[in-house]
Amino acid sequence: MRDAAVVCRELGCGEAVDALSDAYFGPGSGPIWMDEVDCSGSESTLKICSSRGWGKHNCGHSKDAAVICSEVRLVGGSHCSGRVEVLHGETWSTVCDAGFDQQDAEVVCRELGCGLPVEVLGAAAFGRGEGQVWSEELQCRGNESQIHFCPTSSLKHSCSHDNDVGVLCAFNVRLVDGGSHCAGRVEVLHRGQWGTVCDDNWDMRDAAVVCRELGCGEAVDALSDVHFGPGSGPIWMDAVDCKGSESTLKKCHSTLWGKHACNESKDAGVICSGVRLVGGPHRCSGRVEVLHGETWSTVCDADFDQQDAEVVCRELGCGLPVEVLGGAAFGRGEGQVWSEELQCRGNESQIYFCPTSSSLKHNCSHDSDVGLVCSDSVRLVDGGSRCAGRVEVLHRGQWGTVCDDNWDMRDAAVVCRELRCGEAVDALSDAHFGPGSGPIWTIGVDCSGSESTLKKCLSSKLSQHNCDHSKDVGVICSGVRLVGGSRCSGRVEVLHGGTWSTVCDADFDQQDAEVVCRELGCGLPVEVLGGAAFGRGEGQVWSEELQCRGNESQIHFCPKSYSLKQNCSHDSDVGLVCADSVKLVDGGSRCAGRVEVLHRGQWGTMCAHNWDINDGSFVCRQLHCGEPLTMDLAVGGSGPIWMSNVDCSGSESTLKHCGSLGWGKHSCTHLIDVEIVCSGHRKPRLTGGPHSCSGRVEMLHGETWSTVCDADFDQPDAEVVCRELGCGLPVEVLGAAAFGRGDGQVWSEELQCRGNESEISLCSTSSSLRLNCPHDSDVGLICSGHTQAQLVNGSDSCSGRVELQYLSEWGTVCDVSWDMRAASVLCGQLKCGSAVAVLGSDWFGEGSGQIWADVFDCQGNETHLSKCPISSWSQTACSHKQDAGVICSGEFV
Repeated sequence: MRDAAVVCRELGCGEAVDALSDAYFGPGSGPIWMDEVDCSGSESTLKICSSRGWGKHNCGHSKDAAVICSEVRLVGGSHCSGRVEVLHGETWSTVCDAGFDQQDAEVVCRELGCGLPVEVLGAAAFGRGEGQVWSEELQCRGNESQIHFCPTSSLKHSCSHDNDVGVLCAFNVRLVDGGSHCAGRVEVLHRGQWGTVCDDNWDMRDAAVVCRELGCGEAVDALSDVHFGPGSGPIWMDAVDCKGSESTLKKCHSTLWGKHACNESKDAGVICSGVRLVGGPHRCSGRVEVLHGETWSTVCDADFDQQDAEVVCRELGCGLPVEVLGGAAFGRGEGQVWSEELQCRGNESQIYFCPTSSSLKHNCSHDSDVGLVCSDSVRLVDGGSRCAGRVEVLHRGQWGTVCDDNWDMRDAAVVCRELRCGEAVDALSDAHFGPGSGPIWTIGVDCSGSESTLKKCLSSKLSQHNCDHSKDVGVICSGVRLVGGSRCSGRVEVLHGGTWSTVCDADFDQQDAEVVCRELGCGLPVEVLGGAAFGRGEGQVWSEELQCRGNESQIHFCPKSYSLKQNCSHDSDVGLVCADSVKLVDGGSRCAGRVEVLHRGQWGTMCAHNWDINDGSFVCRQLHCGEPLTMDLAVGGSGPIWMSNVDCSGSESTLKHCGSLGWGKHSCTHLIDVEIVCSGHRKPRLTGGPHSCSGRVEMLHGETWSTVCDADFDQPDAEVVCRELGCGLPVEVLGAAAFGRGDGQVWSEELQCRGNESEISLCSTSSSLRLNCPHDSDVGLICSGHTQAQLVNGSDSCSGRVELQYLSEWGTVCDVSWDMRAASVLCGQLKCGSAVAVLGSDWFGEGSGQIWADVFDCQGNETHLSKCPISSWSQTACSHKQDAGVICSGEFV
């Protein structure tokens, strides 16, 4: 909410009502500029808040943040009660009680997410305000979503702050019969009457919304089957489906009000927690904080013992306490240190039920904030490491297994994330790690893949299943990943603690490579590449040396040396290319042949049963080989037949993730193995121009180069072509065979690039609508190339007038188009440290020749000026009396 407050203030939109996550208003597109934003709440703009840095993130657009601001607020009471104040311009004004009625109150309460109005109070019931009394009168009809949409008229009364109006709104949800206001049967208020919620599809995401709405901390359990006893009256909601980010339960999807097929034996319940663990590596470890009123407070380590720890871990569904840590082991908290002392006996279900002492015996500061490590609520067993094995979950104090119905890689990804075990490598079924014992707690798990814990995923009821332990699921997570290439190629990074680190190329050999490729299910190593071939990483370079023998299943099992022999930087980050898990063989090229897939170290074929164009298209695309031209039955296959009845939707990341009968399950012979011929990897080139970054656009399709029709080529297509060729940004798209008429065919497809793809093969295509496009319409393209730069007439090479080379011609830059962010990129590009000053008005003397670029729109973190967007490459209206200059620090950092 502090971050949201800054956004609302910057936009002049009043108070923040809600800080929303998980793409609440739909996913955006383009770059993700900010991650881990941390505002104090007092900043004037969001850009001033701390974050990971421009463009640095580990997010997708499914996690886009959102804000709801309000131009009305209630002051002097709580979030849902107080003196009414409205934002007019940049000033908050009170509202006269003589011009405020029930319809106005309904809109205010609705806009603030506070249910229905209980009472409208005049005569400054919540205290006299300050500043102006609003000079207008609201005339709401009562059905508006915000007062912004209400008509207004001039105020007919002479009002003072003695007439400031107040409103008392009602919460829309409550928990009853649970022993506290934060636990019990869920009841919602609708049209003045309280009713219950049916437990169909009720899960932890729904519970999280209830707990947040009530200010009751974190959701611990989502309960069904009238756990807190049956309610009475109407059943208002059924089939509730919250994303988890909603501010109120009423904002979640459900059936229509009162429409259901339930009775009171299915009333839903929730247990929220007034305690949380903050700053730890996972949900079940961190600094202990308790909710007192609406404020989270830390707890003094001198007043927290084993019995208190048992209750906290139990309340959070985190098993048993492993360790109580004092001395602010998880960082110093903020705000208050709790002024009471817990005196739990150890058998309570929540700290709410623990006795407390109001006479704290110690004078504590945040240096004494207590921390706690619990055993968590999911574990992997019998797999040889804590990151591989049979999945077991803790529920109501007892460990049980998970049934493999619908178990897939998205579910496995959540387990690996919850355990801080890196990426999911395999989702296993049929008791791969041996059968468990005890209850089978979960069946039909259906995770989206973004959940923080397995308990938050959808599943069938715990008590209803037809599984036995022969169907227990397993997971293999990986403590290694490849970054900057594809799933099976890239910079090697290993997970150490909770941090990913790169690996030095001097300490990585063929045996290490074999283990990494094997662990990721990517076949055999093709090439080990040093010198940061996949880009320089960030953070630490790993301080240990792998000494794998080459036969290990995971790098976790490789010996390591703690005396790294090389003094490595990110310039020495090692990269690796593996053979991937699917290939086409015996077809004369990598884009044609019999389909084979790698499973558990062995290559096998694919059965043709139910094989269709969708499956073939997926294989060709995975191999970057275009689209299937022909599909037929293959001969000459041997070994296992790994997959049959394959069913790819097209959204899977690898062929292994497509539906099938299961590994090795089939009724086939090698006479019906699948064979594909793909169209081949599309590749662009520019020909006929004065240099390699300009010319006629030609595309390789199959084995034939074809020209492209100018009517089928636009700016996003140009951006991708320039990017793939390493030629910077597009300067101009030229039609009418500007670089000469080509030979042979004109390409029969139309590119539909978004502009952010790394290569043309990743762009969508459709059949061209211009069926008779002649070579007189061949499209040409000029890219910016790699912008060369220099500083001249300064005291050294790191200060002076800015000069840039474009198309072999040097020119200056106008000072009105140049700022500190562009200067920062230039200083970095020239290895001259950081920017100290930007100087205009020909500080370093007048240049000559062209004056380039209207605007360089750099963010400041680019590595080269050619990566900054520009408005044009042409001569500007500036004169050389406005040539820009830059002074860099002169030290490479």
